[in-house]
Amino acid sequence: MGFIIGFFVFVIVLFFSGIRIVRPTQRGLVERLGKYNRFADSGFHWIIPIIDVMYKVNITEMMVDAEPQEIITDDNLNARVDAQVYFKVKSDEESVKSSQYNVNNYQWQIVNLARTTLRNIIGTLTLKSANSERGRINEDLYEILQKETSKWGLEIVRTELKEIDPPPDVQETMNKVVKAENEKMAAVDFATAAETAADGQKRSDIKKAEGVKQSRILEAQGEAEAIKLVNEAANQYFIGNAQILRKLEAVEKALKDNAKVVVPTNGELVNVIGELAGVVPLKK
Repeated sequence: MGFIIGFFVFVIVLFFSGIRIVRPTQRGLVERLGKYNRFADSGFHWIIPIIDVMYKVNITEMMVDAEPQEIITDDNLNARVDAQVYFKVKSDEESVKSSQYNVNNYQWQIVNLARTTLRNIIGTLTLKSANSERGRINEDLYEILQKETSKWGLEIVRTELKEIDPPPDVQETMNKVVKAENEKMAAVDFATAAETAADGQKRSDIKKAEGVKQSRILEAQGEAEAIKLVNEAANQYFIGNAQILRKLEAVEKALKDNAKVVVPTNGELVNVIGELAGVVPLKK
């Protein structure tokens, strides 16, 4: 009886000691006596204690820092470079197996691979171009890491350059150059704005002068038209009246010299004088 109870206790202990729970963020590899046996997805699993061993692998996105390092650029300047690599183990069985059986400590391997790749990329660039082409450096680093780690069952999510810092004295010189360039651009912009304003004022003055000129021309033309009309009216008035005046003067002169004037019968003296002077006679 005691043996049976002991046996049941042993079985119960054996059963519970073999229980393994795999979380959704993990995948498991079960080895039996040192050889790969099966793949464990998320959920409940039972293994034979002592005989079977389960290795759990994290499949969520992880980040490693490539750690700052001094890199000599193409223009023989030292640059302090640091980068971060974001990656994850693929969730399928072959990728999980590759992450455990094809590489020893893939995180440490990614760090060293990233550092070597950065030295190769930035070593071909000048310090100025390295700072201005961070996007291209990130792309090159990503492509190389993605290619090299594919056989490890990893997926490179993204890479980010944290810093590309020159030595302090070089940084100070670069800051002075940038400041001088900014001041130069500001001076050019100010000169351009002043020139534009001057051109605008010049065009405004020209338009204003043209307006005054046109106004005076129109005013002179109006005055000339008025004078012309006055002259025409004066000519018409004085030419006709001058003839009458001359005739009247002739009549006056004739009468002054006691000239005789024959007045027709039934004629009026005023009408006779008018006919002599060329004036239209008064109608009866």
